[in-house]
Amino acid sequence: MSAAKGLAEGKLATSLPRRWEHVKAVADKAPGIAPILGPDERPLLVAAAWLHDIGYAPDIVETGSHALDGARWLRSEGCCVRLAALVAHHSCALFEAEERGLAAELRTGFADEETELRDALWYADMTTGPDGQALNVHDRLAEVRARYGPEHLVTRFWARAEPTLLAAVRRTEKRLAGREFSTDVGL
Repeated sequence: MSAAKGLAEGKLATSLPRRWEHVKAVADKAPGIAPILGPDERPLLVAAAWLHDIGYAPDIVETGSHALDGARWLRSEGCCVRLAALVAHHSCALFEAEERGLAAELRTGFADEETELRDALWYADMTTGPDGQALNVHDRLAEVRARYGPEHLVTRFWARAEPTLLAAVRRTEKRLAGREFSTDVGL
């Protein structure tokens, strides 16, 4: 976990301080979500939370798809395949890749695991605002649309991705609620 934090901090803290605030808050949220996952997946969630936006770093940007750029860079640095794939597909990145004509590269280069771990990462990202504030997913989507404007590629891809994203967030919320219930009844 500390290696992932160090990579993210080195790439984002100075060059993109606002993005760094978001990343720190997503990573801070991850340990609270992690108990819904198996013990082997918990550290991977935290590492992915630290690294999910590393593709925004100016020296990593190549395609304009931060998820793909981050995953490609992580792979080139020798990071584990699964971690790179989680970054590649975080928060409906395939929809953005389609808008940018990069879907084939994303699909062939990185497997989307469609698991509880992936959903948990999406939940952490999409319930955290750009300055690290906690938001519900609807407010987060509204914030993104307002920031980019109605005609921007990002706004267009979110219009298509929203049902997929909301389903992943709902699944994670149900898992979290079930975990709280189990704890409350002593299971």
